[in-house]
Amino acid sequence: MTVVVTRAMAGAGPSADTAEPLLSAARRSVSRPAVFLDRDGVLNEPIVVAGRPFAPLTAEEFILVPGVVEVCERLRRAGFALVVVTNQPEVARGALPPRELARMHAVLRSVAPVEGIYVCPHDDADACPCRKPAPGLALAAADELDLDLAASVVVGDRWRDIEMGHRLGCRTVLVDRGYSETRPVQPSITVRGLPEAVRWILDSPVDQGGNVNA
Repeated sequence: MTVVVTRAMAGAGPSADTAEPLLSAARRSVSRPAVFLDRDGVLNEPIVVAGRPFAPLTAEEFILVPGVVEVCERLRRAGFALVVVTNQPEVARGALPPRELARMHAVLRSVAPVEGIYVCPHDDADACPCRKPAPGLALAAADELDLDLAASVVVGDRWRDIEMGHRLGCRTVLVDRGYSETRPVQPSITVRGLPEAVRWILDSPVDQGGNVNA
């Protein structure tokens, strides 16, 4: 099973079965902080049906949330690597063709300063180490992009994102869209959208030891 990766510099993504050994390598890296961004519900509008969020299945349905490009640029200027980490199980289920996924990410990469888009195309039954809340996607990014996990932040709109952040030892930001589903446990802060999340991140930076600098 392969993690699908697109990033600023060409190169093949890691296999999912290599994610576990990356933990020690990622922890040794103290180079740059990152903001790990969930995709659907954070960067683009989710498709909500009966209170439950679903990902778009076509590039035409892939609509960016207003203001996200500008606030992503603020994070980049502040020295954060922007890394998208997203579960896309509809690929495994046959509902999302890989070419449509690639079209969506081409749109995202054309307007937002993201350094990598790490995708788990598997379903729960695959028991892979890259499907959130497992930390495989972020660990792969930390290894490849030389990221400091202790100084990094995870931003997401669902419990899987927040739980992944806990497992990584990162601060966590919940973008609360009021879904009718399992609530995340103890995010560092709850906000209404990415612009509010970015204000909090920039107002409370941490050092390489993970300590908040007031």
